Amino acid sequence: MERGGQSQDKERFQPHLIFDAIRSTAQAMPARIYQRPKNAMQSGKARLGDWILEFAPAEARKADSLMGWTGSGDTQVQVQLKFPSAEAAQAYAAKHGIEAEVHSAAPRRLKLQAYADNFR
Repeated sequence: MERGGQSQDKERFQPHLIFDAIRSTAQAMPARIYQRPKNAMQSGKARLGDWILEFAPAEARKADSLMGWTGSGDTQVQVQLKFPSAEAAQAYAAKHGIEAEVHSAAPRRLKLQAYADNFR
């Protein structure tokens, strides 16, 4: 018999259970797929065709007691993956077991107006 119950600890420690728990936590994390909207200050159309896969926050942000900054231990919020199409983003999410919800962009409406209409 080993001293201090070390043989019992070796029997209880199963590393594959730890990795399975981490993997299931990462796979259960929801994400959203959306197309970047055009900014009101933006006149060009650069990078508007990209689709973005972004993870939802897993925990609430909290204020730091010393500095007052807000933050959390969730690092997945910082990840933004860019794809050329919604199908490519959905395929990536399906391949990696990520629950993803697609948000389609609102249709763009052009407001056709003549310059002379400003003076009527």
